[in-house]
Amino acid sequence: MAEVPLDSKQNQQVRIGEQAFVNLISIDFQDALPINTLLAYNFTWTIDEQQHSLVECLPEILYSGQKYPNFAIKSDIKQMLHGSCRKPHFDSGDGLVQVDHIISDSISDATVRPAMLIMSGDQIYADDVAGPMLVAIHQVIELLGLYDEKWQGTVVNSSDELFTSPLCYYQRDQLLPHNSANKAVYEKIFAASKKPIFTSVNAKNHLVTLAEVFAMYILTWSPVMWRRVDLKSHKVADAFSVTYQAEAEVIERFSAGLSIVGRALAHIPTYMIFDDHDITDDWNLTRGWEEAAYEHPFSKRIIGNALIGYWLCQGWGNAPDKFIEFNAKAKHCFTEQGYAQQTQLIEQLLAWDQWHYSLATSPKIIVLDTRTQRWRSESNANKPSGLMDWEALSDLQQELINQPEVILVSPAPIYGVKMIETIQRIFTFIGLPLVVDAENWMAHSGTANVMLNIFRHYKTPPHFIILSGDVHYSFFYEVTHRFRRSSSRIFQITSSGIKNQFPSGLLRWLERLNRYLYNSRSPLNWFTKRRRMKVKVRKPNPEQRNTLVNQSGIGLITLTADEQVVKAELLTANNERVLFHPLKANEQGE
Repeated sequence: MAEVPLDSKQNQQVRIGEQAFVNLISIDFQDALPINTLLAYNFTWTIDEQQHSLVECLPEILYSGQKYPNFAIKSDIKQMLHGSCRKPHFDSGDGLVQVDHIISDSISDATVRPAMLIMSGDQIYADDVAGPMLVAIHQVIELLGLYDEKWQGTVVNSSDELFTSPLCYYQRDQLLPHNSANKAVYEKIFAASKKPIFTSVNAKNHLVTLAEVFAMYILTWSPVMWRRVDLKSHKVADAFSVTYQAEAEVIERFSAGLSIVGRALAHIPTYMIFDDHDITDDWNLTRGWEEAAYEHPFSKRIIGNALIGYWLCQGWGNAPDKFIEFNAKAKHCFTEQGYAQQTQLIEQLLAWDQWHYSLATSPKIIVLDTRTQRWRSESNANKPSGLMDWEALSDLQQELINQPEVILVSPAPIYGVKMIETIQRIFTFIGLPLVVDAENWMAHSGTANVMLNIFRHYKTPPHFIILSGDVHYSFFYEVTHRFRRSSSRIFQITSSGIKNQFPSGLLRWLERLNRYLYNSRSPLNWFTKRRRMKVKVRKPNPEQRNTLVNQSGIGLITLTADEQVVKAELLTANNERVLFHPLKANEQGE
């Protein structure tokens, strides 16, 4: 057993409250750790001359018979877990519980342990918060002494005023100044309207302060503070009592499963990337959205606070070396007296362009940032922006050159369901892209053309696996590009959501329309052939016609020695395993 003392470079500690710290631990070992071997670990520290340890303080992270938690490092990816969209108050099971089942089956065998877990967006919902979760957040803020903050330009101008306002719960949208100058901000970010098709937004409990964001992360990932929370003690108005009670029942079931989730995450390398709900709904969807959001100091503060939370609680751990210099500069913003130079820190994070990262595995894994480097429309401020701009796509192409195969992680599917994309185009045409969350790779011609040209280029990998999420349903496409100098095959596996689902009745109708209007024999399909490609759909049940799975769960992807064979399953929160079957010999794709 090796003991490694941690210095200030290996353990960067950020104080976020009187009794709350974020520890950024990144250890450089002199000798490389062995791969494909179970590695046990523990942390110890001394307080007032008393020594404490991780397993002593959190014994629930151990499986039966374990002394220490363990993990395995794998450079060759044979199997991995993947998912997105985990909304605590969605009334379903938590797909991450299924990760615990997989780990428990491999607790003593590194060869069958999945290589990693990748979550491709919406790990928290900063914009869509249940009343009981917000009550718990405020209790955690008080228990841990998370710091207050002040701002300008709104009806309430400090966290104290916000928390004591009678409009704090279910009515936060009314705290914005309602005048013509700020109407765009209200409509695009905080209007608690139900979108008729793709997502429902409830911004009435939108997180505002940095302390709220930190408390949200604590409550989303750890069971510890839930033991001190009392959801029956609250100041929610009687008018919302029915809604509050219904949400509380779901939140209590969610919190009850966090010990299992925490145990699983202690045993597997985990990587993440943000999507919109980690910050706010429709984040950077159009140029007009950006102009409205960032020109108002209050909305800019809200977005910035969520981004600070992502940086400290998720982003830095994906690629610690990228953040060494940034962390050193930003550390002075967190003091014993509270948050300092918060506005300047937000400006720096909004300008940061290194959220993407790659992993030197086989196949190489490349994780895309599709939120902060957008290809904005110059002709119309309300047209959807491209998910990546020309410069970011050019950098991506350079990283792909001469790779034999790649796993590409894109928060949104690159190849979507035609019927749904058609509806998005219609709403975009009439100037309402925000209504249907019109964010897909094909919505912006520049981005779409560059990305598809990258796939067709003879120096980029002939074999891609694309992992995506975002849409709240799961599906599997096999894509072959025509007119390529060498054969090209792309597997796109969409796994969504971990704890979220698409409205079931609406999805059934959309899938039915898609099947009738865009089947291989349909004239409409012939006229709307995707650019020089053939798309085949793997079915979750080969005896049925459905291609979409609308259940909460986590994706399990298995690679084989044959690069033409990829096995994809959805491990549902209902303890079912759904396998996506290849098409039969007599079936045709798009």
